[in-house]
Amino acid sequence: MPREPRFWYDQPEWAARALAPASLLYGAIAARRIASEKPYRSKLPVICAGNFTAGGSGKTPFAILLAETLIARGEKPVVLTRGYGGSERGPHWVDADLDTANDVGDEPLLLARACPVMVARDRAAGARAIEASNRATLIVMDDGLQNPSLEKTLSFAVVDGARGLGNGRVIPAGPLRMRLEDQAPLVQAVVFNGAPSPALAASLARSVPVPQLAATLEGEPVTPGRYVAFAGIGHPERFFATARSLGATLVAICPFPDHAQLTSARALKLLELARLHDAQLITTEKDFVRLKGNASMRALAAEAMSLPVRMTLAPDASATLARLLDGALGNAKAATRLP
Repeated sequence: MPREPRFWYDQPEWAARALAPASLLYGAIAARRIASEKPYRSKLPVICAGNFTAGGSGKTPFAILLAETLIARGEKPVVLTRGYGGSERGPHWVDADLDTANDVGDEPLLLARACPVMVARDRAAGARAIEASNRATLIVMDDGLQNPSLEKTLSFAVVDGARGLGNGRVIPAGPLRMRLEDQAPLVQAVVFNGAPSPALAASLARSVPVPQLAATLEGEPVTPGRYVAFAGIGHPERFFATARSLGATLVAICPFPDHAQLTSARALKLLELARLHDAQLITTEKDFVRLKGNASMRALAAEAMSLPVRMTLAPDASATLARLLDGALGNAKAATRLP
């Protein structure tokens, strides 16, 4: 998606006010779609990892955490995703060896490291394909909280603890995909990626009265030295801050729009920048999987390193997640036994 407007999270407020009529229309259309569409009910439980806002919040790391947690419980999850940024409409099983980000998007390639991934623009068709494969005991839906085509068994909304919900307005005046009061009934838990302010936690608890889970993104320390960092994610500054916290001295940073495909010109410029600063190139895992294709991309991949991070939950949040999964999966399995 294009880079988010600065006024979603910062001043000036006049820009958001000017777009308020368009926001009312956008939010009303989204709410009407949810109210009017009859969702497909899969034979498998569907657990959704979504967010209230457009842009990065940590949704994909949480989807990976969900998949790994479910595997540890003896389940066989398959991730169902739209494949944003790819040309494949699906239903299509992701092959991490053959598919590129141009084919299926970057996030599916990252998710495929945890478990099988199905890309489908039509989520109901993707769910049917997963059912027919007999490869899964449940579906983890990456994004799609506001997509009414597939019924969810359990839904989480991941919120960036530092940025919260921005100015609290709906697209295009702000980052919300729908009014918060219209999204509240869709979720059974909120996951804070990073510690929120007490005011944000309290405000969200009033608007969305569901359990709140505390999570953080953690990585291994990097070798001390000079680095040129680049990232095309929803909130590149979070990655730059993480790299610094893990010991990297960033002599230059290059933020790109979320899911941005690097051009040959950009790749060559990054290589030149690293040589100019006598520095190591570093990027996110999500960006690194996009470095396939022509000679410039291969050269950048050879010179760059990725910074792996993983989401972890606080102990009490892990216990809450276990209770939510127990309840949702127990109810879903009981329902399948009914005549």
